[in-house]
Amino acid sequence: MMFILKVTTNKEDQAVDLIANRVETKGLKISSIVKPHGLRGYIIIEAESRKEAEEAFKNLPYVKNLLRKPLSFDEIKHMLEPTIEVMKIEKGDIVEIIAEPLKREKAKVVRVNKAKEEVVIELLEAAVPIPITRKVDDVRVIRREEEQTIEAEVTAEYS
Repeated sequence: MMFILKVTTNKEDQAVDLIANRVETKGLKISSIVKPHGLRGYIIIEAESRKEAEEAFKNLPYVKNLLRKPLSFDEIKHMLEPTIEVMKIEKGDIVEIIAEPLKREKAKVVRVNKAKEEVVIELLEAAVPIPITRKVDDVRVIRREEEQTIEAEVTAEYS
């Protein structure tokens, strides 16, 4: 049976380690403990019974509660299977920040770190350009540098 466990956001790795240690020391019948990629604040536990799952996290820090209904593998399969996603953000792109803080601000991409899925941006309307690192998911491209170059060439020809 698969159970979803609510944990403190950004403490998923610590919670998984604590639960794994408890399972090992008490010899509980837990088949797997998974922190799904992209799903913050939750852990998936595969256990023989609800009682075994509850015993694995009882009184541990960072762990809040077990969701009531057990799930089937088909219901959580999409969270566990890796997907290949191509990063569509490049150096020089103009982006809009879509997450707090700085939501709705426009910025220029200075550097892209594909391994960490982060971008370094500089706000367009800032008096002094300060590099800010954000997750790729926190920004969306609103204009490409290539498009600007093409527009500039076309305008120059007609002038």
